[in-house]
Amino acid sequence: MLTEQQRQDAADAILKAEQTRKVCPQPSKTWPGMTLEDAYDVQRRWAEARIAGGAKIVGRKIGLTSRAMQQASKMTEPDYGVILDDALFYDGARIKAGTFIKPRLEVELAFIMGEDLSGAGCQVHDVLRATEFVQPALEIIDYRTEVPRQIVDTIADNAAFGAIVLGGRTIRPFDVDLRWIGATLSQNGVIEESGVSAAVMGHPAAGLAWLVNKLAPLGGGLKKGDIVLGGSFTRPVDISSADVIFADYGPLGSLGVRFE
Repeated sequence: MLTEQQRQDAADAILKAEQTRKVCPQPSKTWPGMTLEDAYDVQRRWAEARIAGGAKIVGRKIGLTSRAMQQASKMTEPDYGVILDDALFYDGARIKAGTFIKPRLEVELAFIMGEDLSGAGCQVHDVLRATEFVQPALEIIDYRTEVPRQIVDTIADNAAFGAIVLGGRTIRPFDVDLRWIGATLSQNGVIEESGVSAAVMGHPAAGLAWLVNKLAPLGGGLKKGDIVLGGSFTRPVDISSADVIFADYGPLGSLGVRFE
């Protein structure tokens, strides 16, 4: 495990990389003994520095929800990070691509919590009861560390979170079968990806149940009003300046953004 100073140094390096838009060496390369516990603590320290700079945590993101991504990362479970208010965009936004280092887009569903949810033994039905709305969302993922990355590098780097885009219809969780929400992702008029939400652990709420159980031993959980990204059901698509992105969720509407 890392020392307190080493954890702080790792958080400072990731923060500097974000600010300068220049990747830093992988923490796992600098400190080969880095553990998952170390990585989440580095993430916490990075978040505290961002909050001290004026940002506010408005939710959580869940990553590595597909089996293929878990195998690629040599993990047997997802990971998680925080969503900050200065990385929250809405349908029709014009986003500066230069805000990120190497941005990519994923198609997801966002859960807006209607009540607090915490404690061990959380199940999908508990998540649905506690959710007020579900809404189409895009996640912009971005890495602040060099390649090749270990899972501890990704976790320390706030689970590669870059930004979130919300749009389309808000629905109540029991209004439709959330497992079968489909979407297509178009880039400059060409459909590059499509998928169905059941690809996220069999049910898009399953990741939230996992997260609540994961946070329970730490005394944490989800709070009323939190925005929670449940995980991608498409592969990431590289984006750059001048790209126009359009995601069509059928009955749930659509959302689009332009990168400048």
